[in-house]
Amino acid sequence: MSARGILFVHAHPDDETVSTGSTLAHYAARPDVHLTVVTCTLGEEGEVRVPHLAQLAAGEADQLGGYRYWEYRRAVAALGVTDTHFLGGVGRWRDSGMMGLPSNDHPRAFWGADVDEAAADLVAVLRDRRPEVLVTYDPDGFYGHPDHIQAHRVAMRAADLAADPAWRPDLGEAHEVRKIYWTTVPRSVVEAQFAAFAGASDNPFADAASVDDLPFGSADDEIHACITAGPHAAEQKREAMAAHATQIAPGDWLDVLGDKLGDGAIAAEYYILARGERGPGEGPNAWESDLLA
Repeated sequence: MSARGILFVHAHPDDETVSTGSTLAHYAARPDVHLTVVTCTLGEEGEVRVPHLAQLAAGEADQLGGYRYWEYRRAVAALGVTDTHFLGGVGRWRDSGMMGLPSNDHPRAFWGADVDEAAADLVAVLRDRRPEVLVTYDPDGFYGHPDHIQAHRVAMRAADLAADPAWRPDLGEAHEVRKIYWTTVPRSVVEAQFAAFAGASDNPFADAASVDDLPFGSADDEIHACITAGPHAAEQKREAMAAHATQIAPGDWLDVLGDKLGDGAIAAEYYILARGERGPGEGPNAWESDLLA
């Protein structure tokens, strides 16, 4: 594998697109970079946003995971990603649903996974692909979803274990990633989105009285990197979002975000450097423009 590798760890199908789609498209176009996307569940507990597919839902036929697998395959193809892996194999871990729901207690719920067991599979992937950079969520899972929190725990644990030559040498030669990033969004961007959707029928922030009530967003000076992809990557991200049709229906806020705020709102994605040496930055906040810097 290429030494210039970046490995992304996401919780569900569609997370790779919504959180990091432009970044994936940007690096997929670089012949010197090898991308790997690891996804932890099939998203079985997701809300079905398409009425004629409502019977796929967990409380009905419980077939959403299989359907989302193929949405995912179309989405990553649109982004140019060719190396993907489901943690433990397809269907090993189940979407846990939102915090506090009975689905958290499902025998295969990722939220209840033994961290070292789940991390072992990721260790094997890290030692095989040998990426320089690992990307996942912050300790709160960006917005508090159990599977995002668990993905953070598993990714960070796997990074430590993969670097330890004494731990499971049967999983390959030890490898230490050089940098670890957590996904985020600047508070200034959240404020712009909050204002753009105020009063709209599709307002995703309708339950919040102000930006301060939202469970995500970082101060601009706490962010370390911004990957601003070109227009082609933004179009690839739009195509990938459309592929996740059960989760992002036409007219949903993610679908119209670019129309309200411009393609820059889709193309720019932000990261906090959690481990490793910060590279040279640009602009007023000295944000890195390359995760491999």
